[in-house]
Amino acid sequence: MLKITVQLCFLLIVALLLALIADTAMAHNVARANQSFLAENSGVSIIPFMYLGAKHMVTGYDHLLYLAGIIFFLFRIRDVAVFVSLFALGHSITLLAGVLAGWHVNPYLVDTVIGLSVSYKAFENLGGFKHLFSSWLDTRAAVFIFGLVHGLGLSTKLQDLDIAKDGLVTNILAFNVGVELGQLVALTFLLLAFSVLRKSSQFRRHAVSGNVLLMAAGFTLMAYQFTGYLISTGS
Repeated sequence: MLKITVQLCFLLIVALLLALIADTAMAHNVARANQSFLAENSGVSIIPFMYLGAKHMVTGYDHLLYLAGIIFFLFRIRDVAVFVSLFALGHSITLLAGVLAGWHVNPYLVDTVIGLSVSYKAFENLGGFKHLFSSWLDTRAAVFIFGLVHGLGLSTKLQDLDIAKDGLVTNILAFNVGVELGQLVALTFLLLAFSVLRKSSQFRRHAVSGNVLLMAAGFTLMAYQFTGYLISTGS
C-alpha cells in the first residue's frame, strides 16, 4: 500500500511538471476576468485582492515548482520555516516596492530568470554546485535572491493592468497577504506529499529523477519565455 501511495505521489509531481510544459505561458499571467476586475476596480477592496493573490500562488506553476525544490531535502519544520520565510520576504519586497515605486522590467526576461531559479535549485539539490566548485553561494542567500525575482515578476504583470491609484497601497498589501496565504496552503500540501515520499526506502533514488524533472521544467520555462522576449523585441 505504501509503495502504491509513493508511486502516486511521484506521478502527481510528474503531472505537475507536464502541466508546466504544456502551459508555461500561464506562469505569471492573470486571468482575463481578473484583469477586468483589477482594471475597473476603484477604492479599497481587501477581500477580492487577497483572493486574487492567493489564487495566483496556488495556480502559479513556477512558484510551486520552486517551493518543491526548496523543501525537497528539508526534513525539519524549523528549516522549512526559515527557507520559505526567506523566499516570502524576498517575494514581498519586490512585489510591494515594484508596484508602488513603478519598477518595470520586461516580463519575459523576469520569467526567464524565474525558470532559471527552478533549474538552479534542482541542480543544487543534486549536488551539482558542490561537485563543480569548492565553495558556492549560500543556499539561504540564493532562496532570498530568487524570492526577489519571483516578486518582481508579478509586480511587473500587475503594473501592466493599470490598477486604480485610489486605495492602491491597501489593495497591494491585501494582494500580498493573499499571496502568502496561498503559499501556506500550497506548502501544506507539498509537505504532506513529501512526508509520504520520504517513508519509502526508494526516496533517494526517486529524488534524483524528481530533481532532473524539476531542472528540465525550469529549462523549458526559460526557453519559452526567452523566445517570447526575442519575438516581442523583433530580435
